[in-house]
Amino acid sequence: KHLITAGGKRVRPGFTIASSAVEQSNAVPVSDEVLMGGVAVELVHLGSLYHDDVMDEAEMRRNVPSVNAVWGNHTAILAGDFLLARASEIAASLGTEIAGLLARTIGELCEGQILELQSTYKPSRTQESYEQSIAGKTASLLSTACRIGGLTGGLERHTVDQLTTFGHTYGMAFQIVDDILDVIASEDQLGKPAGNDLIEGVYTLPVLLALESDVGEQLHELLGKELSTDERDRALSLIRSTGAVEEAFTRAQFWAQKAKLELESLPSSPATNALSAATNHLLDRAQSAS
Repeated sequence: KHLITAGGKRVRPGFTIASSAVEQSNAVPVSDEVLMGGVAVELVHLGSLYHDDVMDEAEMRRNVPSVNAVWGNHTAILAGDFLLARASEIAASLGTEIAGLLARTIGELCEGQILELQSTYKPSRTQESYEQSIAGKTASLLSTACRIGGLTGGLERHTVDQLTTFGHTYGMAFQIVDDILDVIASEDQLGKPAGNDLIEGVYTLPVLLALESDVGEQLHELLGKELSTDERDRALSLIRSTGAVEEAFTRAQFWAQKAKLELESLPSSPATNALSAATNHLLDRAQSAS
């Protein structure tokens, strides 16, 4: 209840509902199966946030104190486990295909997070490793959200596959934009401290691109260890002084364009238009913060 009432964009269940309706020219009531599919996806997301905050020792989430900060790590871990269990129970009620899909997705979330942990405090992290990590920790659940929407909506298999690809490519753009915002946005905009990834030793695409620039050597000297607030601010200043943010935004645009291409062959409908608008809004977020 704590994190649910804190708000959030509810992107994933929204995508489940929208995906189920891409062939509907008019608004119709959402079926219980679609709604429960969206709930299962969001519970996985919330459970993963509880666990992430424990690993990151985060004190804030969505502008409110994190669960671990209020009740401790043990409670946060158990609460995350409980949400994952409830999500699995709901998925099982929707059939073996969806149950298996959600189980695989939880595994992919873990694999993506493990890849990130293996690169912690390593300025030598490659862009390929970065994209492999975000494909697991972010894109996989957005992809699954869309796929569950298509499956519970009774859509043709080829349409379900298109929606799945849309979710993946949107998810890649989504995470890159999120990582750009960590470098350029304010704490109020983020709902957590700016430059938090640098503090945690997570070197995202803008950082990796800045390491290849003229200030790369100076930045490299700062990274690879825990940073003080002053060192973080110095690193952020160096990154912002390069074209790294713009280059990262170009990569986000690449994935967003791939996402929109998947939508072009779907029927023109309010739901399809909503998914397209969500993709445009994603890029607008990064531009408005810069």
